[in-house]
Amino acid sequence: MNTLVTLIAAAGTFGTVLMFGTLGEILTEKSGNLNLGVEGIVFMGGAFGLAGAYSYEALVGVGSSNGLIAIIVAAISAFLAGAVASALFSFLTITLRANQNVTGLALTILGTGVAKFTGEYMRHKVGGFVTLSNPLKEAFTFVPMPNFLQNIPIIGKILFSQSIFFYIAIILAVAMHLFFQKTKTGLYLRSVGESPVTADAAGINMVKYRYLATIIGGGISAIGGMVYVMTTGGCTWNEHSLAGIGWLAVALVIFCMWKPLNVLWGAILFGALKIMYMRVVLPFFPTELYKILPYVVTVIVLIITSMRNSRDKQPPASLGLNYFREDR
Repeated sequence: MNTLVTLIAAAGTFGTVLMFGTLGEILTEKSGNLNLGVEGIVFMGGAFGLAGAYSYEALVGVGSSNGLIAIIVAAISAFLAGAVASALFSFLTITLRANQNVTGLALTILGTGVAKFTGEYMRHKVGGFVTLSNPLKEAFTFVPMPNFLQNIPIIGKILFSQSIFFYIAIILAVAMHLFFQKTKTGLYLRSVGESPVTADAAGINMVKYRYLATIIGGGISAIGGMVYVMTTGGCTWNEHSLAGIGWLAVALVIFCMWKPLNVLWGAILFGALKIMYMRVVLPFFPTELYKILPYVVTVIVLIITSMRNSRDKQPPASLGLNYFREDR
C-alpha cells in the first residue's frame, strides 16, 4: 500500500507538468490548429522560466529575493517564450498557410535548439551549473495545504501534499471546461475548430480565434516545462530531463479526447506510467517497455474510440487543415 501511495503521489508531481502541456495543446487544437511543436515549446518554457527566476535572484541578491515574485517571474518568462514560438507557428500556418504538421515538427527542432542554447549560455556565463538558492527552491516546491490535510491517511499524501502548481493546474482545467461549455467565446472557438467555413460565414473572425488560441495555448504548455525544471528538476538546468514531455502531452490530448476535465486523471495516469520503471521493478520486464507504456495506452484508446465512432470522442473536424476562404 505504501508503495502504491508513493507512486500515485509522485505521479501527481509529474502529472502536473503534463496537465499544463496538455491543457495548452487542447486549447490550440480546439481552434483547428495542430501544433506538434509542443516538445520544443516545453523545452523553451523550462529554459526561459529558469533564466527568468535566476536573473531575478541575481538582480536583487540572494538574501533579498522573494519566492512569490520568483515564481511569477518564472511563469511569465516561460509563458512569453511559448507564446512567441506559437505566434511564429500561427503566422506560418494561419497567415502563410504552411503545412501544420511540417511546421510543428520544425518548431520542435527550433524550440529545442533555442532552449539548449539558452541553457548552455547561462551555464557558460556563470561558469558552472545554473541553479537557484535553497530558499527559492523551497518556494517552488512549497505545499500550500495545511498540515491537518496533509496528515490524512493515504488521501493526504496524494491530494494535499503537492506543490502549488498542482492546484493551479486543476483550477485551469475546470476554468477551461467552463469556458468551452458555458461561454459564447468558447462556443465560437469550438465552431472555428469544427467548421471554419461556417464560422466565417456567420461573421466569426476565424483568424483572430485561431491566433489567440494557439498563442495562449503555447504559453500554457511552456509553463509545464518551467514547472518540471523548478520542481522535479530541482531548479537546475538539465537539457536531457525535458526530453519526451511534449510528445507525452500531445499523446495525452488524444487519450483525454480533447476534454479538459479528463486531463485531471489522465495526467496522473500518464505520470504513473512514465515513472513506474523507477518505483515498480519487475526483473522480467525491461525498462524500455516501461517507458513506452503511455504511448501504447494512447494507441489502445485510439483503436477503441475509432471502433465506437462516437462524435464526442473525435478531434475537431478541421484539425490540422488550413482554411482557404476562396474555397468557400
